[in-house]
Amino acid sequence: MTTSREIRLAARPVGEPGPEHFALSTTEVPEPAEGQILVRNTWMSVDPYMRGRMNDGPSYVPPFEIGAALDGSAIGEVIASRAAGVPVGATVSHFLGWREYAVLDAAAATVVDTALAPARAYLGALGATGLTAYAALTRTAPVREGDVVFVSAAAGAVGSVAGQLARRLGASRVIGSAGGPQKTRALLDGFGYDAAIDYRAGDLPAQLAQAAPEGIDVYLDAVGGDHLQAAIGAVRGGGRIALVGAVSGYNSTTPAPGPDNLLVAAAREVTLRGMLVTNHFDLFPEWIGKAAGWLAEGTLRTRETVVEGIEQAPEALLGVLRGANTGKMLVRLGGE
Repeated sequence: MTTSREIRLAARPVGEPGPEHFALSTTEVPEPAEGQILVRNTWMSVDPYMRGRMNDGPSYVPPFEIGAALDGSAIGEVIASRAAGVPVGATVSHFLGWREYAVLDAAAATVVDTALAPARAYLGALGATGLTAYAALTRTAPVREGDVVFVSAAAGAVGSVAGQLARRLGASRVIGSAGGPQKTRALLDGFGYDAAIDYRAGDLPAQLAQAAPEGIDVYLDAVGGDHLQAAIGAVRGGGRIALVGAVSGYNSTTPAPGPDNLLVAAAREVTLRGMLVTNHFDLFPEWIGKAAGWLAEGTLRTRETVVEGIEQAPEALLGVLRGANTGKMLVRLGGE
């Protein structure tokens, strides 16, 4: 049998999680049954939504179980197969991350084309994070020619793609918010933003008003709280807001305060619409067909923050929640 190290949930955090809420364990991996594959994971994703899964409560995705391995998106190489459609040597994406080896039904894996893009790209720009930006700005809060677009968490995995995509969709001006001078510089120099707001500098509404003196038409919200309030205050009539996440409240022990200016949104006939990327997977072929070409020609620019080894995965997740990453946060488990 193959042995595999995995990260398990040791306890449920109250407020901000720490290393004590995770445990590194070694387990034996069984041989695959008929219709299954054995995958050696090479890359895994850590994403802000995983914080919510550490809680025990109803949500759109089941909570992690105490004492059990966490899961999430991963890429790996098939090293044993009892499924005719997935041969040994294939590179696949699947949802049994947070472990070095995984046995899963072949139907739960997707073979990816590493000639089209590097394997890890299918966790970032060609994965659910890139798709989130695409679905948000084409379906949930569609960008129209000449729009002014505002993106929060703009230096993160979704936001770094969203700014560039907004421009391709016809935006006349693209504004991003990020924390600190290094990230705001990355927005301007690396991700094609016209203006960058450092929310840590304070007075977010005033900074947004300076960057968009005539207001905004579209807002991609990954933060909630003060960012959502500022966006509602700046949005023009008929504006669209995509509610993708609310990372500012993920560690809160009491309900986060909501915006107190919703009447403004009503008076301006603004649309605020929630979005779950899992309801837009039908767009994956369309998105990959476009984004892979942009990646290859270098017109879609991405960055990654990479940590090494399964034992560092908890710290990678804690880092994402603190905003330690620029671009996609990845854990390399082996391979290129």
